[in-house]
Amino acid sequence: MSKPSIPKGTRDFSPEEMLRRNYIFDVIKKAFISYGFNQIETPSMENLSTLTGKYGEEGDRLIFKVLNRGDKFLKSLKDLNSEENSQGQMEHQLCAEGLRYDLTVPFARYVVQHQNEVNFPFKRFQIQPVWRADRPQKGRYREFYQCDADIIGSNSLTNEISFIQLIDSVFKSLGIKGVTVKVNNRKILSGIAEITGQPEKIIDITVAIDKLDKIGVDLVLEELSNKGLTDESISNY
Repeated sequence: MSKPSIPKGTRDFSPEEMLRRNYIFDVIKKAFISYGFNQIETPSMENLSTLTGKYGEEGDRLIFKVLNRGDKFLKSLKDLNSEENSQGQMEHQLCAEGLRYDLTVPFARYVVQHQNEVNFPFKRFQIQPVWRADRPQKGRYREFYQCDADIIGSNSLTNEISFIQLIDSVFKSLGIKGVTVKVNNRKILSGIAEITGQPEKIIDITVAIDKLDKIGVDLVLEELSNKGLTDESISNY
């Protein structure tokens, strides 16, 4: 009789690991609250119409889709013609919901849905799991936690300063030394995309560049080329 196992890309947490993880979460949570952020939670599942189209083509493929159930599933199956539909179209017909890919898009949905109930500028934080339907490399998992803090409804640059101070305070509280905080701005990449005449490629560009540390410059350049960017555009990056 074989031993039971869990799906690849997932893991169990022992009592000792839970103590350590909860301690880290508590430190982060206290820091968020001390800087005036309020906690919210959003559901594990969102409508696919909310999730898709926000992460680029690759990101959309990595969303865990949830099959329709009951009569809705049977109707979708009856209407489905696999010979005439691509995999993406089939998934769209059979699935209306998915597990959240990150915490940012659900937060944007939350703000739109509750805009008459929140006070702006709105400072929120979330500490919740997210899911990626990929084949993770060693040390990475398909289910993992994200700790997000955002400010919406204010253009003040002092917000950016407070985020740097917040990050610094967390590492100091955890006793982690030798940390360097680097600041980037997507507006720079957006500006280059506009100059090269391909602003519609901004999501593909940022997704590819985000992989620099993982796959290296050569493979990032290859991915940009595969996404339809010209050699001249790529040279600007």
